[in-house]
Amino acid sequence: MIFIVEWSFIEQEQKMICEKLGVPWHPIEPRSLIAFNESLFSSVAPINGLRHPKQVVIDGWYLWSGEEISEDEDYFKPIHVEHLIERKGIVLKYLALPPGWRFQIDENGYEDIWYDPLILEIE
Repeated sequence: MIFIVEWSFIEQEQKMICEKLGVPWHPIEPRSLIAFNESLFSSVAPINGLRHPKQVVIDGWYLWSGEEISEDEDYFKPIHVEHLIERKGIVLKYLALPPGWRFQIDENGYEDIWYDPLILEIE
């Protein structure tokens, strides 16, 4: 029951962000798999996220921390969204942005959200 209440609050935060940006709410299920790099769980800043269209296994989101992203094919690993609640809950309110959107945040309140059409061109 606690998880349901907490997820409901997260969805409300997601809707507020989408409304603020004037974009449709594209919810993600708590059991969905997204891609992350272990740097996400470090103190390295900033935290980055970008959303591709949903793929066979991964629901489009890629999350990592730091200024640069690696080209190493093993850089990202899958994780269920629900596991981020306790490990890196700060990112959850952004995960209903539609494909093509990115965000960059830090633990001190910095926030930048933008649309990047190049994300949708990459196959």
